[in-house]
Amino acid sequence: MSLVNFPNTLAARPARAPEGADVNGALPRAPLTQEETGLPASFLVELTAKVMFQLGLTRLTDLAQQMCLSAAVVESLCQFMRRESIVEIVRRGQHEADVQYELTQGGRQRAADWLARNQYVGPAPVSLDVYVERVRAQSVTQQHFNVHDVHAALGGVLVPEALIDQLGTAMNSGRPILLHGPAGSGKTYLAGCLQKLLRGAIAIPHAILVHGEVIRVFDEHWHRTLPPPATLTPSALDSRARPDARWVLCERPVVMAGGELTLAMLDLSFDARAGYYEAPPHFKANNGLFIVDDLGRQMVQPQDLMNRWIVPMERRHDYLMLRNGGKFQIPFDLVLVFATNLRPAELADGAFLRRLGNKIEIGPLPELYYRRVFEAACADEQVAFDADAYRRLLKKCHHRLQRPLLACTPRDLVHLVASRAAYLGLPAALTPELLDWAWHTYFGASGSADASPADTDSSQHGVVS
Repeated sequence: MSLVNFPNTLAARPARAPEGADVNGALPRAPLTQEETGLPASFLVELTAKVMFQLGLTRLTDLAQQMCLSAAVVESLCQFMRRESIVEIVRRGQHEADVQYELTQGGRQRAADWLARNQYVGPAPVSLDVYVERVRAQSVTQQHFNVHDVHAALGGVLVPEALIDQLGTAMNSGRPILLHGPAGSGKTYLAGCLQKLLRGAIAIPHAILVHGEVIRVFDEHWHRTLPPPATLTPSALDSRARPDARWVLCERPVVMAGGELTLAMLDLSFDARAGYYEAPPHFKANNGLFIVDDLGRQMVQPQDLMNRWIVPMERRHDYLMLRNGGKFQIPFDLVLVFATNLRPAELADGAFLRRLGNKIEIGPLPELYYRRVFEAACADEQVAFDADAYRRLLKKCHHRLQRPLLACTPRDLVHLVASRAAYLGLPAALTPELLDWAWHTYFGASGSADASPADTDSSQHGVVS
């Protein structure tokens, strides 16, 4: 048996380089010329003009910083734009990078026209080919774990060792994982724990360019940035040792979608006002973990949602379509985890379930673990634990009313006890009276196995330390 502890939230991860991460080698080298960016010169000229027009930037160094390109590359673009009468120099300082440009009257008109078509003024994107090559180079399939790695990473979680071994083996297989069991059993928290096994820093682009269309990839909500490498210090014009600032150094991502997930969300999202696309969640999860939580609660039928993954799971790539009908292929390089309250047979047919590979049932806790979770919940809420009151709860409520020992229940009951005690001005203690009140408030008047608390799922409740 092993003492382990579910994380309270997926977002509460420190922004630090994972152990053994090659931070300096994770980012590509900065392009030295416009050709090395892999982007058409016409696109870069338009982006430069839009940045100047929209943001009012005129200094060479400011333009370079906004576009995440070296000053040397931006200067070459501005020199071309001078010849085309799009910009003009209004001030030149004492050193090479101290140059200030301004849009000409004709340049302002052209920039306004370009902005009307596409308002993207962020970092320069990378090409699709370069993105695909980078995803393959930092593939999550290169991650391999042994029993010592898994137990060390999941140390502190209250689940039996056999379950930890199942999860570790499933991650090692590289195939999708289905976690199923009753609501409140800790499926979502266990899925979140799998991020502890992901190692290494990876590079994620701000955006990519596909057939002239910009697709934003980096998402601050899901991508945890890491400190930049030490080599990011040469002068603004010296790009020989600089990493490519169009890429962001990140931990391997953990992206989660729940009951709000629809089939449309798995396609590109086009912002008609801004004129560019947002990548779908599984795109943002490349090289990491994608968790589909509460499978079966989506507006779309589970079978339809599961069928959407057949080709990506089988071939490890997906196809996305642009508004003009252009279709392109992206890597599907991630560990796909489904968490559901439904039985596997209710989700899909045998052919699809075979492709899942790993079906792991997450059920009630053994009584020994349940008590320790209860004690931990009391410590968190600063409620005095009473062994006699706890044993009475097990006998009178759980056993007699046939309520399973689910991972979510201790935290929820103890929180109600603490809240009730504070309201009544009583010491926060695990008394029979407060526990009875908490039980009936949580489960309803009968508190029986037929009565269920509203939405007691593992996305909101879990085992605590």
